Amino acid sequence: MKDYPAGEYFVQRNILDELGLDEVAQKGTWSTKPTPGERVKESLRCSASRVKHTALSWVPVLGWLPQYSFRENAIGDLISGCSVGIMHLPQGMAYALLASLRPVFGLYTSLYPVLVYFLFGTSRHISIGTFAVISIMIGSVTERLGPDSDFIGNGTNGTESVNFDERDAYRVQIACSLTLLAGIFQLLLGVVRFGFVVTYLSEPLVRGYTTGSACHVCVSQLKYLFGITPARFTGPLSLIYTLVDICRLLPGTKVPELVVSLVALSVLIVVKEINACYRQKLPMPIPIELIVVIAATIITHFGGLTSKYSIDVVGEIPSGLKAPRVPDATLFSNVIGDAFAVAIVGYAINISLGKTFALKHGYKVDSNQELVALGLSNTVGSFFQCYAVTSSLSRSLVQESTGGKTQVAGVISSVIVLITILKIGALFEDLPKAVLSTIVFVNLKGMFKQFLDVPMLWKTNKVDLLVWLVTFTSTILLNLDLGLAVSVGFSMLTVIFRTQLPRYSILGHMPGTGLYLDTDTYKEAKEIPGIKIFRSSTTIYYANAEMYLEALQEKVCVCVSMNVDVCLIKTSTNDPNKGQVNRAYQHDTTMSDSDSDAGCHTYDSISHVSHHSDKGKGRACGSGTHSIILDISATSFVDTVTVKTLKNVCRSLSCMLLCVRVCGQILACVVEQLETAGFFSESIPKSRLFVTVHDAVLHILHKLGQTDFILWENVTLD
Repeated sequence: MKDYPAGEYFVQRNILDELGLDEVAQKGTWSTKPTPGERVKESLRCSASRVKHTALSWVPVLGWLPQYSFRENAIGDLISGCSVGIMHLPQGMAYALLASLRPVFGLYTSLYPVLVYFLFGTSRHISIGTFAVISIMIGSVTERLGPDSDFIGNGTNGTESVNFDERDAYRVQIACSLTLLAGIFQLLLGVVRFGFVVTYLSEPLVRGYTTGSACHVCVSQLKYLFGITPARFTGPLSLIYTLVDICRLLPGTKVPELVVSLVALSVLIVVKEINACYRQKLPMPIPIELIVVIAATIITHFGGLTSKYSIDVVGEIPSGLKAPRVPDATLFSNVIGDAFAVAIVGYAINISLGKTFALKHGYKVDSNQELVALGLSNTVGSFFQCYAVTSSLSRSLVQESTGGKTQVAGVISSVIVLITILKIGALFEDLPKAVLSTIVFVNLKGMFKQFLDVPMLWKTNKVDLLVWLVTFTSTILLNLDLGLAVSVGFSMLTVIFRTQLPRYSILGHMPGTGLYLDTDTYKEAKEIPGIKIFRSSTTIYYANAEMYLEALQEKVCVCVSMNVDVCLIKTSTNDPNKGQVNRAYQHDTTMSDSDSDAGCHTYDSISHVSHHSDKGKGRACGSGTHSIILDISATSFVDTVTVKTLKNVCRSLSCMLLCVRVCGQILACVVEQLETAGFFSESIPKSRLFVTVHDAVLHILHKLGQTDFILWENVTLD
């Protein structure tokens, strides 16, 4: 064997077409995939190992809890659980206001779903419970179906007043029904292994949506900060109308409530910045939210602020747990669309956070099992008067940064919430709602920082920026449900447009290598005399087949000095009286499989095709182009339109070579689809399909006897 310098390699092999590759690589027709019958038989088979595997996959806690190391994990989980539990209390009560429910239901939501996720979840670090975006989505539904106007009755002095008890009870029924339906959706998607559905929600879409939702959250809390009561608006532009109404009511601001809000907001911002600056030195973050809640409750109660200044407070918080109750199924028809939106958004937030922490700490999160876990958390929680949950970024960061190693931290946080509900909850009845709204405002900081995505995306990807802006704008203007639908639809359109507008290029050979590059991009890439190599940057399918033909005609046929009858694709008409036809769908009526051999010369008799001397023919005039290679290496699948398109091209362009520059399983998949679709025939034999562009070029030159044109590859690795 000849020695070569380090960093270089020399490849010498026979020219391979598809038939040659099948022979050399010993392509087999066997399949390692089980047949449908075998899969059914395997699924019905019962054994101890199979039962154990099924139990561990559906109930992950059975796998890791028996192996729990108290020495390594107990202290970290204890500290982490206490820290997160302390955060659950103020956030649970505050986010319940976003859902237009009484604060105690936020505490319920911070208890039951967390315990369910402990049993079925696969992430070790996320904190399940209330979250601002989901809460505002629930609140938009409860206010729409249970408005104040439906509960107006006669007061004691003959005036009309709202029956708040009946209203709040009905809103709880709405929230529980919506949560149950959302949980059922998540369960069904998880059982049928549909966890990949969240991949259709791209990161720019999710971040734009959560930023727009943060604006809804912000506007909804302004009424508590200023002590005003704006009118309720629904439908598109409701956020704008609400903001205008708030501005109109600003002269009637309650100064005491504004002062309470500003003081609480200032304290929260300052201490949270201290936590952020000294997070490496502090053993655990200062629980400023809980401190502010306790301080505000004490000051309001002993200072008599409720009676003196009419400050709006939380009110009665019943002690103890309520018996489970079946949600009202008659409301399903009114909330089905909202439930599906809540299910998808909640799962998207949950799995993105879960995978982030899993990647950081080196373990795997099962996307389908996460759907099941979240669905069970919502389904079970709905029977205990909880509303929909997902993971919270702020609490998850605290759970991870304070040493949490497993979901045992979630159980400890639930114990703290349980103690509060049973014994301490009633002490917070004099807590001003304005203080809870400031907690919501401060926790929106992370979402508002997502506005920094705009300049970043402007520099990196304009299409993603457009998705972000459209998502944000539609969420602001069309509300959360319609905004999500429009955003997903627009995101899908960008994918379609990208495949419909690919880059078409003519490839040239890099001297001394086997590489073929775009001649418009690489100066050193030179076209091989007499050969045109045409490439599309994306899969050819029904939506872009027409454009593929037009680009081929423009870049190859129009600029090549060949007989027009042979070169141009005969699938269109210049008759001005006829409408435009998609040529990709047209059948070739001028040539059938049986007689097309006469129009396509064999390579043993390739000769330079006569050409006209018209200078208007373009840069290839006089070059004697005799062969065209179609590089479809970017094609990952073919449909019937693709096959018809390629057949028409093969029959319309005489002496054309078709080259597929792909590798491994992609090549086998595409070739099998071409065979199944009947692409290969006597007129288009499989020997025209080559492994690489280089093989096709060498084959053509060999048949032409141009052995003096050296194409060799000697690559130096850096």
